[in-house]
Amino acid sequence: MEQELENTTTRTINQDEILQAALRLFAQKGYFNTSLTDIKDAVGLKTTSGIYQFFKTKQAIAQTLQENILDSLSISIDDIRRRNRKASEQLREIVDLLFKLTDEAPEIIVFLLFVKTNDFLPEQPPLLNSAPFNKIKRIIQNGIKEGEIRTLDPLLAYSYFFGIIQHTISMVLTDALPKSAENYQAQAWLAAWGCIAKK
Repeated sequence: MEQELENTTTRTINQDEILQAALRLFAQKGYFNTSLTDIKDAVGLKTTSGIYQFFKTKQAIAQTLQENILDSLSISIDDIRRRNRKASEQLREIVDLLFKLTDEAPEIIVFLLFVKTNDFLPEQPPLLNSAPFNKIKRIIQNGIKEGEIRTLDPLLAYSYFFGIIQHTISMVLTDALPKSAENYQAQAWLAAWGCIAKK
């Protein structure tokens, strides 16, 4: 009877549940402080064999998570670029998206921006060279070309702009700023855009 219950539990677990549990744990405890046993417990399995039918290693879980998050962000950025012509409009919507995710899905933002994935996914390109961030760099390059953004090295412009955005989000996530991200979104946007906008 007990074996039947475990089999029933195992059958109801899917890959997304494992990924969601791992994402929460990686964001809260860090990758190296999270074990497959922790993930198994978080999804309610009795043994780790239920995880192995989807993922061979913890690293495979982390890699799938990173790929899924980057793919989703890349699709969102494509959509933003289709809807808006100007670099300022595109960057504003990307900031809006990041602040919305900070409030609604903070684990995604922590994993994306603050977990040092290169420490455990050394084969993956650095975040700055991933598809969505290459698209953001192109937005900045186009903004410079169109005269909307000051003539700066595009990587410096990216650094000035996203340094403010990322630091504000970090302060929200660590409770250094006491309110939700939405409350700081407009101010952060103005400060970040002011650093790179052509006067």
